[in-house]
Amino acid sequence: MTYIITSDFELNKVAAPNLPLPPTEYDRVYFDQMLNILRLYFNRIDSLTTQLMTLSVPYGAFSSDQDQTAIVNTATLMTLNTTDFANGVSISSSKITVATAGIYNLQFSAQFQNTNTAFQDVYIWLKQSGVDIPGSTGFVSIPNRHAGTDGHSIVGWNYFLSMTAGQYIEIYWSVPNVAVTIQHLAASGTPTKPSTQSVVATMSFVSALP
Repeated sequence: MTYIITSDFELNKVAAPNLPLPPTEYDRVYFDQMLNILRLYFNRIDSLTTQLMTLSVPYGAFSSDQDQTAIVNTATLMTLNTTDFANGVSISSSKITVATAGIYNLQFSAQFQNTNTAFQDVYIWLKQSGVDIPGSTGFVSIPNRHAGTDGHSIVGWNYFLSMTAGQYIEIYWSVPNVAVTIQHLAASGTPTKPSTQSVVATMSFVSALP
């Protein structure tokens, strides 16, 4: 059996037994009682060790291999189409959903590209089950196109989020100029480099809800 860490599951607590004081002379009854007490204590330790070996912590690692664009000054969802690892956390396009209540650490990054010759701004923020999360907006500038090369920047940060079972998180972005996009980059050579996902997001369980 695998145990999921939640508010409903706790490790069995094991306290050291209060051993009775020994008699001044050998006593078979006392000796048998002592062995029984120690046997029960070590059985509980074995049980706790088994629980520790079968703990399962919710997590998810997701990404996108698609270019993403936005309409000027319009809230636009970052989408994810690849599940790299998952246990109790899932995606459906833009939604990152948790099956278990708890405190989670959301980390994400996006590979931005700017084809304009001027610096361009990007706003990024979060919604939880369709509701804006106060204080979650980030405001960054993407470098301009220079010497015939588009400007590029990876933007990312992390948040702690209180989630109930079934709630989901979405990442939104907005730009004042369509020159800014989120890009998936193919593998390239000289030297050989692997491809770049346009968006990467991970959701990791931190703690049961207080």
